[in-house]
Amino acid sequence: MSTVLSGFSHADIEARGATWTAREIAQQPAVWMDVAGLVEKERVRLRAFLDPILANPGLRIMLCGAGTSAFVGDCLAPSLALHLGRRVDAVATTDIVSGPHLQLRGDTPILLVSFARSGNSPESTAAVDLAEQVVPGAHHLIITCNPEGKLAARARSLRNARVLMLPDATNDRGFAMTSSFTSMLLAAGLIFGVIRAERVPSLSQTAQSLMPRVWALAQRLVTREFQRVVYLGSGELRGLASEAALKMLELTDGQTVAIAQSSLGFRHGPKTIINNRTLVVVMLSNDDYTRAYDLDLLSELQRDARAAQIVALTARADDQGIGERLLMGELNDARDIETTLLHILPAQAFALLQSLALGLTPDQPNAAGVVNRVVQGVHIHPWPGN
Repeated sequence: MSTVLSGFSHADIEARGATWTAREIAQQPAVWMDVAGLVEKERVRLRAFLDPILANPGLRIMLCGAGTSAFVGDCLAPSLALHLGRRVDAVATTDIVSGPHLQLRGDTPILLVSFARSGNSPESTAAVDLAEQVVPGAHHLIITCNPEGKLAARARSLRNARVLMLPDATNDRGFAMTSSFTSMLLAAGLIFGVIRAERVPSLSQTAQSLMPRVWALAQRLVTREFQRVVYLGSGELRGLASEAALKMLELTDGQTVAIAQSSLGFRHGPKTIINNRTLVVVMLSNDDYTRAYDLDLLSELQRDARAAQIVALTARADDQGIGERLLMGELNDARDIETTLLHILPAQAFALLQSLALGLTPDQPNAAGVVNRVVQGVHIHPWPGN
């Protein structure tokens, strides 16, 4: 582990309560290969289940989860809708449970794709139950990391459901979801064809070679003692920006304020957060048209000279004049949904090191127990509708 976090011995990491989080961030390139192998092994079974469902032209696909698991759907929805040519909605289970009458229609067939690390959040099973109650003939694809979870058990009791159980290493033991997030995103992308199977080895190799520079960048950023962090991205990277901001909030126990926004949306009010203690991270799209807007904002931020630091994350080497950047390989032809796996790595590493710098224990940063690895305190009320 000392080779992963320069300046920290294995004993230091363990003593400071960061063992699981550090390991789970670092293991991702290898875990992605395992996930790709699993999806390929299960492809025939999954296609036998999904192909008849997807043949329905009126089908609505709902990508569901809570917290980080919801952001998996936010990342996937744009590319999946384009790829399949049908309605795809990313809807948090928390929104389904609190307002099923707003999210579910009995006359619209659905495939509910549920993402869950543990599957023990009350909203996970409640969303499945509500879909069963409201939508006749609802179908369910469960992508989860915990074979003992309540969601997996509930799905096994349904004839119209299939479970993809990811490798045990993806069931993060740390507080914040890291490898579970990228693994569920990768698995769904491969299943539905928006992430190309032949691309996974290069993504894994690029991430492995990138890791030393990721940690080095994170260490440099920590020394600046930022009070605010802004993550910006467009399209699929907009959902990823939300996940990046959440990692900072979770691992610093809210001590470092972090927000997310789209590149174009940032000008419409959120830009006021910038001061001389603010870091702005722009995740650059690989799409030429979308990238033009990202670069416009990046140039504007540099001209404004109000932020303490601006960093661009890019998977293309064609822009040399964009200021400080982290070049994540030279994947000019990669889709944005594929590069999400790389864009999130610096955010995870930075959040971990920021947590350590603040004297927290990243594996359980909230010492008061007010926020937990598996959400607590949720009472599921019976739905009186039909």
